[in-house]
Amino acid sequence: MDNLIEVTDLRKQFGNLVAVDGVSLTVRRGEVLGFLGPNGAGKSTTMKMITGFLAPTSGSIKICGRALVEDPLAAKTRIGYLPEGAPAYGEMTPATFLDFIGDIRGLSRATKDLRVREVVAKIHLDGVLHQTIETLSKGFKRRVGLAQAILHDPEILVMDEPTDGLDPNQKHEVRALIKEMSPTKGIIISTHILEEVDAVCTRAAIIAKGRLLFSGTPTELAGRSRYHNAVTFSVDVGPAPEIVKTLQALAEVGAVEQASRDAATVRITAFPRNRQAIFSTIEAASRHNSWSVHEMFVESGHLDEVFRSITTGTDNSEGHRT
Repeated sequence: MDNLIEVTDLRKQFGNLVAVDGVSLTVRRGEVLGFLGPNGAGKSTTMKMITGFLAPTSGSIKICGRALVEDPLAAKTRIGYLPEGAPAYGEMTPATFLDFIGDIRGLSRATKDLRVREVVAKIHLDGVLHQTIETLSKGFKRRVGLAQAILHDPEILVMDEPTDGLDPNQKHEVRALIKEMSPTKGIIISTHILEEVDAVCTRAAIIAKGRLLFSGTPTELAGRSRYHNAVTFSVDVGPAPEIVKTLQALAEVGAVEQASRDAATVRITAFPRNRQAIFSTIEAASRHNSWSVHEMFVESGHLDEVFRSITTGTDNSEGHRT
């Protein structure tokens, strides 16, 4: 895969405030990078530098192999950018706004008309096409912003919270669109919605206090969770204490937790030592002791727990990648 975005030791300082501190990352063609971090972590500042809207204090950015600082206009023609808040001209309609953006992008009349029709159909703007943008809902404003970002069919998409303000159906549509476009593009999306990482991203990067703390696949990120490979199952209240005692005696089990589901059942989670697979061990113990299990499944990992541990500095997992 081609390296479409190459960021090396990127740094941005506002007076004494270091907003971005030595961030390096690469996005290849066909990749969707989920850019995660708490508020104020430096996500939006990094994305503004990648798109050329903000000059870095130091470091380098290459877009499709060319230095952004040396040829910014050529780089920006290859980028579609959906900034935070989806700014637009409120007095315009989506139709006039997209026509304007097509002119700014230098599209011919025929190409512009074709692309506007395609984008409007993909993002379902038909019903509000001739309504002024200032009167649109937050969700429709966001969709207009997305439409302008993809109008010129760029190789690179940088999107700040692309599903912000959308209802569940609209989120599904946007995620499907991102997946559809991803094979031929390099895409960065910043998000606070961790389920989006599983839904559309091939890689994840976590930033906090301006520093990149993790870069890897969603599977690798989930593997950092204490729940990774844990086994959860439900049993009746009566035999639960004896089952917990049996689990605690197993060499492969590092910890056992239980929580009441209702008056009659208890949910038990057995955590493995070193996050190794223990399902077969638990299943064998269940058969041997004739436990009446209502359900049993393997946990893949809780992304919210991993996110908190990494961004708060409490992550103790081994083999993490940065």
